[in-house]
Amino acid sequence: MQKIIITIVCAFTLIGCGVSKHCKEPQIELPEQIVKDLPQDSTCIADISWKEIIKDTLLIELINKTLEYNKDILVAEARIREFERLHKVKRADLVPSIDVNAYADRETLNYNGAGKDTDIEVGAKLSFSWEIDLFGRLRWSNKEAKANYLKTIEAKQALQVCLIAEVASSYFELVGLDRELLIVQNTLDTREENVEQAKIRFKGGLTSEIPYQQAQVEYAKTAAMIPNLYKKIKEKENEISFLCGSMPTDIKRSNIHSIIMPDIALQIGIPSELIKRRPDIREAEQALQAAMANAGYKWAERFPKFVFGFDVGFENDGFKKFIKSPITYLIGELTAPLFNMGKQKARYEAALEAYDIKRFEYEKRVILAFREVNDAVNSYTAAVENCHLMESLKHSSDKYVKLAQVQHINGHINYLDVLDAQRSYFNAEINHSNAIRDQFLALIDLYKSLGGGVINSQ
Repeated sequence: MQKIIITIVCAFTLIGCGVSKHCKEPQIELPEQIVKDLPQDSTCIADISWKEIIKDTLLIELINKTLEYNKDILVAEARIREFERLHKVKRADLVPSIDVNAYADRETLNYNGAGKDTDIEVGAKLSFSWEIDLFGRLRWSNKEAKANYLKTIEAKQALQVCLIAEVASSYFELVGLDRELLIVQNTLDTREENVEQAKIRFKGGLTSEIPYQQAQVEYAKTAAMIPNLYKKIKEKENEISFLCGSMPTDIKRSNIHSIIMPDIALQIGIPSELIKRRPDIREAEQALQAAMANAGYKWAERFPKFVFGFDVGFENDGFKKFIKSPITYLIGELTAPLFNMGKQKARYEAALEAYDIKRFEYEKRVILAFREVNDAVNSYTAAVENCHLMESLKHSSDKYVKLAQVQHINGHINYLDVLDAQRSYFNAEINHSNAIRDQFLALIDLYKSLGGGVINSQ
């Protein structure tokens, strides 16, 4: 018994030296701040529920539908269930297995023509088998299965974050296109009035034909924008329908000016919390753990396997006095690789290289996360500032149009100056509408980059 305990202790020592020593920890130096020159706070907008960020009933309904019926989500849930069951299989290998076997056979023999000899055997046995995991092969296998299972959970979390952001972004792009179409249609009505006025003035001999033709050109240019906008709107509706897991259909949505921009402070938390919060990083971490466990499994396969088992039951040449014929069978089996041209060692070394690949991928994922947050913060800050500037430009362009129309009526400027003012106002309206849309998109992108929208935050 003492020898067995010493053997087990030595085995655990070898496991620690053989695997952990060769599997290096990820080399990551976290910055003191996620974004330089931005006040650091432990609170973060990613801790807010996505429903509080969006604040649009129709969009919330679309996201809820997506999280329930999106095909990628359904695949991710099925994959979680698959790996949960695979983990149960590996976990069951750690405990003894008990099987029952009942049989009956009749064998007829005639060796060298000496005559027939019939051998009948009837038996019922209870078999016990247990692989004593001296070198951790089964434990490493169980750890790998568990890490793969947890990885699927994090993968679903990461997918949900992406889907919430994707549906919200597509929705804001859609309402932005609606607003752009409305601006173009209103401008087209103005262009039509300009054509009629220019025609009257030309027919009345007040102007040359040039202003009339210019007005027709502006009308045609504006009208040509409408079919393309209708196409983009329908494509965006189809995109949202696909994300929701449904066939192409009309999407109910709000007016972009009726959507409330959440009043939140630009708080992005601290670097260590970003690592914990983002599910894609946690997924990469579980992949790293699975790779280490696989290396441990390959390491342990190089050493002997010891299986202990015994059978108890009854066996006789007939059913008569069957119960009075008990049997027991005890076995201890030791198998070890003797000569295989270094195959097991090569597999272990390959597993170590696979671990390094996952380690580098994890380090890359962390660096990418900080880059995405930096980009998102800069984009959001620029989008907010740009929205204010475009709003100011729109008001100035409106005043410019009104002043140009008055000056034209009084004969101080020609009609081409009025058209130029109208074009400036039209572009300012479009730019302002797009700036409002971009502000929402930048907020969604920032929320996503910080890891907002996971299941637990709902």
